[in-house]
Amino acid sequence: MTGGYMLEEKAAKIRLVFLDVDGVLTDGRIVMNHQGAEIKSFNVRDGLGLKILIEAGIEVAIVTGRKSDVVSRRAEELGIKEIHQGIRDKRTLCNHLRSQRRLGRDAVCCIGDDLLDLGMFAESGLTIAVADAVREIRERADLITENPGGAGAVRELCEILLKSQGKWDQAVARFA
Repeated sequence: MTGGYMLEEKAAKIRLVFLDVDGVLTDGRIVMNHQGAEIKSFNVRDGLGLKILIEAGIEVAIVTGRKSDVVSRRAEELGIKEIHQGIRDKRTLCNHLRSQRRLGRDAVCCIGDDLLDLGMFAESGLTIAVADAVREIRERADLITENPGGAGAVRELCEILLKSQGKWDQAVARFA
């Protein structure tokens, strides 16, 4: 894990966040009704954090291994424009998104929980594991969140980035 000062230094450079869904924005459970429709539970605080992050000029790209209409709808609600579902090779996609924006790895952050996310980690300068991530992800992370996926881990990331970039106080002030 990266020390506090080094973490802030890395976080200050971030312009793009790669975000996994199942196990990060959700608790990782997949619930289906009797007709096979998928139901996901999202944390409202994670959502507000992402909205604030986007409004502050940091782009968010969803990169998930599964496909779900619920994810598309949630991304639309949050203002996330880059939505990539059904992605098994996350490294190639993340490399493409980085290259497309002419960003070095140091300008990219990712948050993940399971083995499919190792490809995102390889393309990111700041790597975040949710508290309940698998060992291989936690071992490669610059930071492990205090909260598990689906329970505030994404909000933690948003606050770290915004505070490191001096944008948090301004974001909070508009709600006061």
